[in-house]
Amino acid sequence: MMVTVETYLRRGQRRLQRLLLEPRLRWAARTGGYLGGGFVLSAASLMNLPLPLCMGLISAAPPGQAVLICLGAMAGYPFFWGTAGSQGLVWSAAGGLLAVMVGRDPRSREQPMMIPVIAALLTAVTGLCFQAFLGEDTPVVLHILRTALALLSGMLFAQAFSCRDAVTHWLIGGLGVLALAQVEPLPNLVLGYVAAGLMTVTGAFPEAALAGLALDLARITQLPMTAVTCMAWLAGMIPFDKRWQHYAAPAGACLAAMAVCGVRDLPALAGLALGGGLGAFLPPRPLPARRRGETGLAQVRLELGARLLESTAELFVRLEPPPIDREALLEKARQRACGGCSARNSCAQSRQLDPQLLERPLDAQCRKSGRLIPELRRAQDQYRAMQAQRAAQGEYRGALRQQYRFLGAYLRRLADRLPRKAELAAPCFRIQVSARSKGKDRANGDRCVAFSGADCCYYVLLCDGMGTGMGAAEEGREAAAMLHRMLSAGFPAEHALASLNSLLALRGAAGAVTVDLARIRLDTGIAELYKWGAAPSWVLTRGGAEKIGTASAPPGISVGESREMTQKLSLRRGEVLILLSDGVDGEEALRRSDLSPDAPPGELAAKILEGGCGGGEDDATAAVIRLRPTSLATS
Repeated sequence: MMVTVETYLRRGQRRLQRLLLEPRLRWAARTGGYLGGGFVLSAASLMNLPLPLCMGLISAAPPGQAVLICLGAMAGYPFFWGTAGSQGLVWSAAGGLLAVMVGRDPRSREQPMMIPVIAALLTAVTGLCFQAFLGEDTPVVLHILRTALALLSGMLFAQAFSCRDAVTHWLIGGLGVLALAQVEPLPNLVLGYVAAGLMTVTGAFPEAALAGLALDLARITQLPMTAVTCMAWLAGMIPFDKRWQHYAAPAGACLAAMAVCGVRDLPALAGLALGGGLGAFLPPRPLPARRRGETGLAQVRLELGARLLESTAELFVRLEPPPIDREALLEKARQRACGGCSARNSCAQSRQLDPQLLERPLDAQCRKSGRLIPELRRAQDQYRAMQAQRAAQGEYRGALRQQYRFLGAYLRRLADRLPRKAELAAPCFRIQVSARSKGKDRANGDRCVAFSGADCCYYVLLCDGMGTGMGAAEEGREAAAMLHRMLSAGFPAEHALASLNSLLALRGAAGAVTVDLARIRLDTGIAELYKWGAAPSWVLTRGGAEKIGTASAPPGISVGESREMTQKLSLRRGEVLILLSDGVDGEEALRRSDLSPDAPPGELAAKILEGGCGGGEDDATAAVIRLRPTSLATS
């Protein structure tokens, strides 16, 4: 049962990572995040009085985002505090106006402390005005605390917007828990507990301690939440046998604290349990690495390069060309057709021409249609040519954005691994690969390549150039060489295949080649099969042969669409994976009774090729892959 739970957790992480790469979803998430950030921060309180944390976020954000935060805060203060939130409305409005007016001044960028200082001054003036004119009785200590929080939170959020600092993120997380501690969307469900549980299982020890401290400052429970979160984080360091036990540590620590203190707090238990469970679906956060000397400098440069490439990739989303001016095309057609007509000044039909006629020229109503319709057809051809050019430009932008994003992710991955001494997994299996082909050596369009990759991976690649002859052979060689270089350099298989797809799409060579790629982990014995337009593969065991995969569209049809098929399988128990090109009839070859998975791979590939090749002229290749435990390996 736990294997199934682990599988669901991995699938949830992969789905979440794919969703985070969608541009529209990311834009909507950013907009909702700014609105929700202002709304949630307005709930923060000390001594049951509102705090100006939203002023800090407004003063640190760019003008456009500051307006969204201001709107969220102006909705949050009345919602959480009622009439007591009137001072918060003034803070939010003043902060938004300040960010818009001062943020447009280029000098404000040279003096990043200017806006937080003015925000703190506005907070102090607002408190004095409410004290003097509205008779609000607020302790002096709270006035000083509010002014200091407006300044410090502005500095803190400005630091978070400008760089990646772990301490800054920890402090911001603590402020977020302080605000969420007052948010209860459902009875007995306090979001502050959920956030604290999530930070405890996914963050560092200071982050867990700050989350517990924020709950203690919010005074929403009698349990010592700082001790609970610290104890849960330390419990998570225990090497449990089951992965889920790590995410259950916050709930277990809460139960222990309830037993010791004699306090029954079900909302705290439910919130921490839910937060710990949500942490299982988030991708693991990279551990902070110590940077020393030249290695640290190289890591910083790699991170900056990755950030630049990723931001450049996002620019291509906004580089949309202007729409096609159909009115201008129609006007040119009207001038050419009606310019020499004697009735051009009094013709009502000429003034009623619609741009829709560019799609249906024969629907035009004219007394002299012999002159108008040919001009409309000419304009229609121009319109279609412009549409095709616009679509091609969209493909080019999509391909460039894709490649910039892939390179950024690759550099970031290198930067994360650079300062650490990686603990390489020891291979538990050795691989046996053999391939046999039918066809002339130079004109054979099938190319089979086997090579080692990073992280204890081994790749077997079969590229089939469609057709026969030297053209198919060249296509197969180029595709195999490109994928070989990218995979050997450490690119993920998904990125390498998508790059090949983009190249074929931009060349207009859809269907020129098919790809069959097997990635085998020599430490676990798990193989992952990527098929893009390739013939079905087979797994041969002592019990018979099983087909894997179905026919699919080849690469190169479109840049934005991914049609590759992926499937995982185990080769730990002597199973044999067989990759075939489309010149081999797998149904006929793999149903033979004399095929044994224990036979030498070369002999097995030769038998498959002999039994599956008919009298056709198509190239035929069979690749056989088998794993043997290293403890039993012989020469």
